[in-house]
Amino acid sequence: MTARVDMAIPVQERLLAAASRLFAERGFAPTSVQDIVELAGVTKGAMYHYYSSKDDLLQQIYTRLLSVQQERLAEIAEGPLPVAERLREAAADVVVSTLENLDDAMVSFRSIHMLPPDRQAQVRADRRRYHERFRALIEEGQAAGVFRDDLAADLVTHQFFGGVHHLGSWYRVDGALTPQAIGGSFAELLLRSLQPI
Repeated sequence: MTARVDMAIPVQERLLAAASRLFAERGFAPTSVQDIVELAGVTKGAMYHYYSSKDDLLQQIYTRLLSVQQERLAEIAEGPLPVAERLREAAADVVVSTLENLDDAMVSFRSIHMLPPDRQAQVRADRRRYHERFRALIEEGQAAGVFRDDLAADLVTHQFFGGVHHLGSWYRVDGALTPQAIGGSFAELLLRSLQPI
C-alpha cells in the first residue's frame, strides 16, 4: 500500500512527491493523473495549475534531484581540498543524495526514456554535464600524478555511476547500512581503484 504524502507541504511539492512515489512503485505508464491527485489530496484542476501533463511531472522529478547534485558537486569541485579528497567527497555525496531521494532516483533511471525526444535530449544533456564535471576531478588527479593514468577517466566515471544507478535494486531503508556508510564505501572503492600502482 502506498504511503500518504505529507499534506502539510505546498500543493506543488505534494504533487511531485505523489508522482515520484507512484512512478517508483508502479511505473510511469501505469500511473494515471487521477492516481497522482488522489494521493496528493488535490483536484485535477490544482494539478493542471502547476503541471500541464505527467511528462512535466517526470521531467521535474529528474530535474530537482540533478539540480541539487549539480550544485553540491560544483561546491565540492571548486573547494580548497586536495583533489583526492574532493573526489572522495563528491563520490560519497552522489551516493548519499541518491539514497536520500531514492524515489526520484529510481524514477529517473527507469522512466526518463518515456519523455518525448526533445525533453529526453535536455535531460541527457544535463546528466552529461554532471558526469563531465565529476570526470574532470579524476582527470585533474591524473594530471597531477595523484591518480593512476592508465585508466581512462571516462571509463572510471561510467563504472562508478553504473553502481550508483543500481542502488535502488538492493538498498533498503531499514537495512544495516546507512546512506552515509554506503557513500563512504563507494568513495573508498573509487579512490582505491585510482591509486597509482
